[in-house]
Amino acid sequence: MQVLIIEDEARAANQLQKLLQTLGFDYGLLGIIDTVEESVEWFQNNKNPDLVFMDIQLADGLSFEIFQKVQLQCPIIFTTAFDQYAIRAFKVNSVDYLLKPIQKEDLQQALDKFTRSKQQLTLNTETLQSFLAEMQTTARREGILVKEGDGFMQLRISDLLYVYSEDSVTFGVTENKRVIIDETLDQLYPSLNPNQFFRINRGQVVAKLAILKIGKYFNHRLKLTVTQAREQEFIVSRQKTNDFKSWLNR
Repeated sequence: MQVLIIEDEARAANQLQKLLQTLGFDYGLLGIIDTVEESVEWFQNNKNPDLVFMDIQLADGLSFEIFQKVQLQCPIIFTTAFDQYAIRAFKVNSVDYLLKPIQKEDLQQALDKFTRSKQQLTLNTETLQSFLAEMQTTARREGILVKEGDGFMQLRISDLLYVYSEDSVTFGVTENKRVIIDETLDQLYPSLNPNQFFRINRGQVVAKLAILKIGKYFNHRLKLTVTQAREQEFIVSRQKTNDFKSWLNR
């Protein structure tokens, strides 16, 4: 049994492997991939695995984008921290979906379902295309709940210059303040307007209006000068450089 794991969080990938071992699932690991771009390249150059565990929110976008570029003929178990994505994933004929943090019992049920499948399940590409189109036109929320003193306040998302994660805490920066956001970047980013915000790497999301200057950086990356940088460095990852340039040209 040849298994591929597509997951951008090392801790989550390690946890999944430990659970599989605990359950006695006999498999060979083909690799762990953390981006849409690298996943597409892998599928273009390798035979389809027997089973794929695929996180929905990857370092450079949604894993559904993979299916726009390659035809997959293999069963997939989606993993996600978001119920909205899990429901959609289940509707595109995946074997199953698992909500994070993955529980041993849920994983066992998904593996049992995979084992019972008499025919290979493939993805409904038309449903995927419809889902992606819907996501691009879905209204984005305008406010976000942030911590202030002993309570909370609502911050206008349009006021955010950038958002970053540090020591497992998510911070948002405006012209006047830095606030703590009670969500992870993975939870927050899908709700932001994709025309205004871009996730330049795993730990930083930048607003287009906050970018003052773009310079070349080593290893084919880009370095940004951003308003109210607060000693932060803003480096666009190599995998996201092309998408970032396209985003700026919208």
